[in-house]
Amino acid sequence: MNDRAESAGRQLVSNSALGAAAITRPAEIFDPVGRALDGIGDRWTLCLIRQLLLGPVGFQELRKRTGIAPRVLSGRLRQLMADGLVETVAEGARSHYAVTDRGRSLEPVVVALGRWWIQHGIEDFGVDMGRFTETSVQSVMDSLPLMLREDRALGAHVLFEVRLTGDGGGAWSIRIEDGSCEVSQGFAARADVRYTADARVWCALALGRRDPREAAKEGGLVKEGGPEALDFYFHQLPQHAGDEASG
Repeated sequence: MNDRAESAGRQLVSNSALGAAAITRPAEIFDPVGRALDGIGDRWTLCLIRQLLLGPVGFQELRKRTGIAPRVLSGRLRQLMADGLVETVAEGARSHYAVTDRGRSLEPVVVALGRWWIQHGIEDFGVDMGRFTETSVQSVMDSLPLMLREDRALGAHVLFEVRLTGDGGGAWSIRIEDGSCEVSQGFAARADVRYTADARVWCALALGRRDPREAAKEGGLVKEGGPEALDFYFHQLPQHAGDEASG
């Protein structure tokens, strides 16, 4: 082998060694996002934390709200308790699950993730909202704070009462208070606005699949009280983008 060939060979080996050395091992990487996901675990962790942020809940109610299979739910709850994110609390004669202070520290992450999906994810990923025809009333009500148009809610002080009939029906109080939204089950004393509707109609309205003015004209939605419109304070989903209809 001549000198030129030897030199080229040594350079090739050197470059290969440098290339291999440039690929860092996972243990050498400090990535806060990746490390956080290592600690949080799979998708069910944040889903369960999100439900428990609403208040202590029993096992069967968690199943109902999340659709998680019993064995999977038991395993996830055990892990969350071992990680110090969830604890059991006494609710009458039964034990319910609740977030600990450590678990509550994940609230900003949960809220940011939910709001990102409402504001960007649905449209960016081309999500067909027509697939949510069987969405439960409870899951929609629980999601309203994540759907809030914070810019419109600043300075607002409005109390809504929503009375729903049919499957999943009941009464809810929705308070819009200076950039925040609080939803609770039950009638609202001295509500500024009251809505009465069928539960299926209400879900379609809340998810932007129906126009509230059309529902009112058809008799599927009755509004009493002041001029404030509930939909004014919430994000309209992609198919109604730019639609300022008020029910």
